Amino acid sequence: MPIPTSFNSKERAQNGVRRALWALLLISLAATVALAQTPAIATGGVLNGASFQKGLAVTPGSLISIFGTSLASRSAQADTIPLSTSLGGVSVQFVNGTQTVAAPMLFVQPDDAAHNLTSQINLQVPWGIVPSGTSGTVNVIVTRDNVSSPPTPVNIAPFSPGIFSSNGYAIAQNPDGSLAWPAGLIPGLVTHAAKAGDTIVVYATGLGAVDSAVADGQNSLDKLRNTVTPPQVTVDGMPAMVVFSGLSPQFVGVNQLNIVVPNVTPGDKLPIQIQLGGITSPSSVAIAVSQ
Repeated sequence: MPIPTSFNSKERAQNGVRRALWALLLISLAATVALAQTPAIATGGVLNGASFQKGLAVTPGSLISIFGTSLASRSAQADTIPLSTSLGGVSVQFVNGTQTVAAPMLFVQPDDAAHNLTSQINLQVPWGIVPSGTSGTVNVIVTRDNVSSPPTPVNIAPFSPGIFSSNGYAIAQNPDGSLAWPAGLIPGLVTHAAKAGDTIVVYATGLGAVDSAVADGQNSLDKLRNTVTPPQVTVDGMPAMVVFSGLSPQFVGVNQLNIVVPNVTPGDKLPIQIQLGGITSPSSVAIAVSQ
């Protein structure tokens, strides 16, 4: 198995790419004051942290976002690894009746009525959580300043693939570390289209178990970890060779895919999708490919 590009030479990853990924994960917003009410998770408010796809189960080890009301009293984001299970006075527990596991926390944001924003929490689903009985669900409870939300049942599944993106484009690195987006798409950020035959790095979450255990909230800088089940990747509907599928070395709960861009018709916005366990990530995420 070839060593992933970013694992073998992390120094090549540009600061702009790191900022784009972390901006998506943490969603840094101005702090606001939330009313001291009982926290409540919105109906259908537990979503894949990359795709925000509704109706999708969540996967152990993956990143998710929880939306609701009064989930936090102030904004806070993680600044240490391993991630803490408490952030800004907020904690999240996954409960299956006999098992209670606290989740590693990335980001919390209070309600912001002035900007029509609900509360949001970004976190990692604990690796070891097991659903109860035959229902395939666990209860999620948010505790804010010692006040707990009602339990919310959430489906747990082996796979829930989602690709991280910004403005509809995948967080995908070219061999030179730039983003595989149209040139000049964002001022100050180095971008250019990928080429057929290039090996690019795509960041995702929800690809399931890996071949070597890793602690909750910890990154994978210590060793290479491959996904147990290889995913399929397509670009504009054409299969792409997957050179590596595993955990990103640097980022907690993030999967890294090294893929070879297939010989597709060039375009500025070609859909890129992951297929795994009968689930396909949304077609709304794209990369640019040139001749």
